[in-house]
Amino acid sequence: MLTKVFGSAVFGVEATTITVEVNVAIGVGYHLVGLPDNAIKESNYRIAAALLNNGYRIPGKKITLNLAPADLRKEGSAYDLTLAIGILAASGQIKSEHLERFIIMGELSLDGSLQPIKGALPIAIKAQEEGFKGFILPKENAKEAAIVASLEVYGVDNIAEVIAYFDKETPIERTVVDVREEFYKNLDFPEFDFSDVKGQESIKRCMEIAAAGGHNIILIGPPGAGKTMLAKRLPSILPPMTLHEALETTKIHSVVGKIKNKGLMSQRPFRSPHHTISDVALVGGGAYPQPGEISLSHNGVLFLDELPEFKRGVLEVMRQPLEDREVTISRARFTVTYPSSFMLVASMNPSPGGYFNDPDAPVSSSPAEMQRYLSKISGPLLDRIDIHIEVTPVPFDKLSEERKGEGSVAIRKRVTKAREIQTLRFAEIEHVHYNAQMGVKQIRVFCELDANSKNMLKSAMERLNLSARAYDRILKVARTIADLENSGKVVGDHIAEAIQYRSLDRDGWLG
Repeated sequence: MLTKVFGSAVFGVEATTITVEVNVAIGVGYHLVGLPDNAIKESNYRIAAALLNNGYRIPGKKITLNLAPADLRKEGSAYDLTLAIGILAASGQIKSEHLERFIIMGELSLDGSLQPIKGALPIAIKAQEEGFKGFILPKENAKEAAIVASLEVYGVDNIAEVIAYFDKETPIERTVVDVREEFYKNLDFPEFDFSDVKGQESIKRCMEIAAAGGHNIILIGPPGAGKTMLAKRLPSILPPMTLHEALETTKIHSVVGKIKNKGLMSQRPFRSPHHTISDVALVGGGAYPQPGEISLSHNGVLFLDELPEFKRGVLEVMRQPLEDREVTISRARFTVTYPSSFMLVASMNPSPGGYFNDPDAPVSSSPAEMQRYLSKISGPLLDRIDIHIEVTPVPFDKLSEERKGEGSVAIRKRVTKAREIQTLRFAEIEHVHYNAQMGVKQIRVFCELDANSKNMLKSAMERLNLSARAYDRILKVARTIADLENSGKVVGDHIAEAIQYRSLDRDGWLG
């Protein structure tokens, strides 16, 4: 008897429906075809034990299972439940008339319980697009898939529930998620708040500018100055995610299995990989491509602490994603693209010993050591960072103050207002939503300078020996400062402040 059951495979952040054809005929044997990986090939052992422990069995006949389309590589253990239900239906142990209306996915334990899968959200979106009635999957993934409101999502703990549903029509409780409630419930409750930061008013101002224009930023300061603390609080002042951004971000995290027992992501992601990370882990890839840290930071913040400690090759692979805001991974048979529109926040010590131009420093560095240290970060990468800011340690009298600083919610209101100005400005321009994304054409139109401002910028360019890319970065930051002040024009004060945020371009760093 031939039976068809439906599963799904995820490539990039999109899913492809897989038809599992199961044929049970006279003879002996178990044949699984359709380019399965080792995890799928081993499924017969898990399926046999799970069925036996729930009162069923794999029939002693010739079983042929085909995963179609057969030329598409399939991976992972999530097909266990699909294959098991197909075998039961094809051998007549359960009814099969409603199977074609469902996507069925889940990894089986030997007792028949179900383990969570990866990519539940993109699978649910594809199932809804192709007209399936419902999606049966492990309970831990049910809230994630139920974001697709028009699809019936059934989370189950054990294969016995699925068998009872198809064979005896025993109902399974449908998982329903109120997407809007899920989206709005945590927007005004950031985990880290700027009110906890004592002093550092100039740095907080700099972070506000970075958030308002979506600018990449590097914090330079000695150990203990508060670089990491400030970076962790940056997502709390970024504008709230739109529903579209939240869905896009949740899809990426779903692909790597990071949305267990959760619905929609409402907080912007903050990723902070260790400096020993490989280029593949950062950008994404592998034999079966997976998103890397920069894609997991999509619509959020990627924080690279101690930037010079990262391998040079790892940092260089970020240059293209920083410009294009997407990562393309090519293989012989297919190409996947992951979105990677993120804010880069980096930190570094000002010298190898951590202290620079400090007479009380425990360790001093020679100019040659300084040159070697700074050369670990390439010029082209630094040019892609709009803001360089020095972070100095907070004096004791500031640390001991009882008064709290301005909170993240208040700062975010100003940032959101500036972003709204930019949204209106770029409404007719494709792929440009905020100042950091402006190209040369937009800079010439929206950052027009008067004669005094031009002279000021020209003097700074000559004195600091800035590159053409640095020139554009200064104009972008100045435009953002003007937006925070609700100014239609970029004037000299805005240019002067933006020039201050190019610390690493100054000759003094090399003593």
